[in-house]
Amino acid sequence: MTAIVDFIIQSIIIFNYFVLYYVLTINTFYAFLFIVSVRALYIDRRKKRYWSYEEMASSAYTPPLSIVVPCYNEEATVVDNVKALLSLEYNEFELVVVNDGSKDKTIDRLIEEFDLVKVDMPYQKKIQTQNVRGLYLSSLFSTITVVDKENGGKADALNAGINMAKYPVITSIDADSIIERDSLIKVIRPFVEDPTVVVSGGVVRPVNDCTVDKGFIESIRLAKSSIARFQTVEYLRAFLFGRLGLGNLNALLIVSGAFGVFKKSTVIEAGGYTEDTIGEDMELIVKIHRMMKEANRDYKIVFVPDPVCWTQVPEQLKVLKSQRKRWHIGLMDSMLKHLKMMFNPKYGSVGMLAMPYYFFVEMLGATVEILGYASFVLSFWLGIINIQFFLLFLAVSILYGIFLSSSAILLDEYNFSKYSDVKEYLLLMLYSVAENFGYRQLTAWWRFSAFFTYKKKSKVWGEMTRTTFSSDHSD
Repeated sequence: MTAIVDFIIQSIIIFNYFVLYYVLTINTFYAFLFIVSVRALYIDRRKKRYWSYEEMASSAYTPPLSIVVPCYNEEATVVDNVKALLSLEYNEFELVVVNDGSKDKTIDRLIEEFDLVKVDMPYQKKIQTQNVRGLYLSSLFSTITVVDKENGGKADALNAGINMAKYPVITSIDADSIIERDSLIKVIRPFVEDPTVVVSGGVVRPVNDCTVDKGFIESIRLAKSSIARFQTVEYLRAFLFGRLGLGNLNALLIVSGAFGVFKKSTVIEAGGYTEDTIGEDMELIVKIHRMMKEANRDYKIVFVPDPVCWTQVPEQLKVLKSQRKRWHIGLMDSMLKHLKMMFNPKYGSVGMLAMPYYFFVEMLGATVEILGYASFVLSFWLGIINIQFFLLFLAVSILYGIFLSSSAILLDEYNFSKYSDVKEYLLLMLYSVAENFGYRQLTAWWRFSAFFTYKKKSKVWGEMTRTTFSSDHSD
């Protein structure tokens, strides 16, 4: 019996040290990404001195663009979204709105607002999709096409939009999102600069409590909801460190489904969005990396820190929990499906850097964190851990996280200053500290629990309560 107890105690001690070194390794990698990201922001600021976005917007060298807007039960926000897209600063573009069998009045709102007329026109299935029930053109705007189809999931809706797109470059923008007028011309810049670019992604920010009038951001405010504020900190950290750093290493595995620009021929060659997964945005990027590497082609998938897409984020814990579990299951899908790429030098920085990072940190990190908390509690109860070790763990796991979050907030203020009131940035700094005491552990638990609900071939959109955008002009 004594031997068994000793074995258990030694196992706990070994695991505690594993957790400590795991956290140290992750934070070292984050420090590396921080340096890469700061350098990238500096270079981006210098580039802006030589670019005139107004001239690019009207230039014949700027490629025409097809904007795909997938919709499922979006009656509350779809009209505002389409109105905003119609007035974007861009030379030549079209809108392809796809209604994926919505159960609400999404298609009715579109027909009424934009005077849609059902037409008999060809629908070529370059990518297989669910049946199309009808195609509509607007009597008011020649740039609008609406595809009404049977429900097949978000990936299927996106593929239907790609099939209808007539231009060589496409973008997908969620129907609950608003982009700034010059965002598209900014995110398209890499395509003009470098012919090897096949994907370009921009920044996504929470729009909650911002003032939106007729589809445009009139004033930017920090959300009133604490849950939304925590997510604002997360988004800044994820985009200004994670994606910016990995993008500069050509190792970016996620371009947000809310705002990304793609070379259409590359997407079609890769087979479009995968339908039997709920992480269709990540899965497409991984497929493109894999296809291009195996064909030994030169290509780039880049991240641009300036163009902004504003999207509603959950303000209820139940909805946030569902979203985070859905995201994590999508991550697991892509990782397990493309395991052969990991640590495979054939896939360059994607195989040697990005895949291990997303597998061991993004996918397994929550599990290590939750088990680490349990192990430390058990260690205190058994009296096998001292206060010095605990404080060291606390320093490397929490204080460094606070440093990264607060640094992201300061970088955002210095480079972009989206929030005009300094009080809002100070509030974000407070939330970057507070998130480590409850919120972070809760989201880690949700991601950990996703392992027990994981199942393959899921294509559910996921339910989220939408609200109309605020048009209140009062302070």
